[in-house]
Amino acid sequence: MSVAPTLEVEKSFFDEGAPVVIGVDEVGRGAIAGVVAVGVCAILPSVDAPPVHLRDSKLLSPARRAEVEPLVHAWAAAVAVGEAEPAEIDAHGIIAALGMAARRGLISLHEAGVDVARATVLLDGSHDWLTGALSSPPRIVTRVKADRDCASVAGASVVAKQHRDALMVADHERWPVYGWSGNKGYGSPDHLAAVAAHGPSLRHRVTWLREPTLLDGLD
Repeated sequence: MSVAPTLEVEKSFFDEGAPVVIGVDEVGRGAIAGVVAVGVCAILPSVDAPPVHLRDSKLLSPARRAEVEPLVHAWAAAVAVGEAEPAEIDAHGIIAALGMAARRGLISLHEAGVDVARATVLLDGSHDWLTGALSSPPRIVTRVKADRDCASVAGASVVAKQHRDALMVADHERWPVYGWSGNKGYGSPDHLAAVAAHGPSLRHRVTWLREPTLLDGLD
């Protein structure tokens, strides 16, 4: 059984004087089609205990994620999801696209009244891909496995995953041959076979399909 994320790390930031903590996590980084989505989940020092079934989105079944997502919206001070389009990923690379998506998510939080400038931002992973995307970055702290251990980041993960999956299901209606309702844009064997047979769609990251070994053996 997976261990529930806690607010231990976030409370340490509040103890240091942070007025708000924003958990950040990305979804779709390794897909070959669709947007990359970055969830941002803002919490305040008065935050209640996290929703009981909250986990990193990768550890939840689709049904459980659907149950937990509205609870995250109700629990957090504000949540948002920023996106970067496949064409932006092709033009600028995935790291820059992650920064674009996160910046858009943080702008949404700012517009919702969150004091982003004074926040401590808790970023999943060991690489800070966010600071360079912001003209005046707040305090940004990276933490490996924050999506598993930290409730704000787990909340961001769930919201981003639900958002991106819904986009891929909607795109599946227009391009059903690629099976996006099932593979969500990741390079499953059936998805790669469909690309080999039909070519890429407008929602594919075309530069990613030029890798020499990606479609080998699928002719």
